[in-house]
Amino acid sequence: MKKFDPTLYFITDSSGWTEEEFLRRVEEALKGGTTLLQLREKDKSTREYVDLAKRVHKVTKTYNVPLIIDDRVDVAMAIGAEGVHLGQSDMPISTARKILGNDVIIGATTKTVPQALEAYEQGADYLGVGAIYPTTTKVNTVLTSTETLDAICKAVPIPVNAIGGLNKTNTNVLEGIGIAGFCVVSAIMRTDDPKSETEILLNIAKELKKC
Repeated sequence: MKKFDPTLYFITDSSGWTEEEFLRRVEEALKGGTTLLQLREKDKSTREYVDLAKRVHKVTKTYNVPLIIDDRVDVAMAIGAEGVHLGQSDMPISTARKILGNDVIIGATTKTVPQALEAYEQGADYLGVGAIYPTTTKVNTVLTSTETLDAICKAVPIPVNAIGGLNKTNTNVLEGIGIAGFCVVSAIMRTDDPKSETEILLNIAKELKKC
């Protein structure tokens, strides 16, 4: 599977939730129109990650939304996920591509134009660029300017998504930049109504793509 829509890219954060509540929020976001979903688990064991990924994948398949596994090529392979997302310290994209083949979606985190070009040349299908704003989901947040985001969008022919601290109140800084969409974590995970919030964010993302 290679076809995907990165307009509203939801990245999960299960910390603080029971598994049942976490899965409920994931499904509510899917009901609200999330177009791409990444399961990100930094602290689970491999077995725990695989078990949760299987349950999440069952839900995402119901809504025909690709599931991207953060960091772990082995977990993505184990559950037959549609893709994997790799950071600068993870497995090289070219190596992951050799292992996974051409039909699996591979995303990459980049913060500079040289990193973006390297990821594209190695076979990345999309890029996540940021952090645009400070975020609580990662300990070491390195901010990326909107000027750099714009330069990356112009430098590569693959979809580029903005990421980092984005919510319905602050996406105006992305106007006029050729992003394919944006990524959110807390804006959906920490809201009282994930479905409604997702619907709002999706509309914002669609409008930004028209700019």
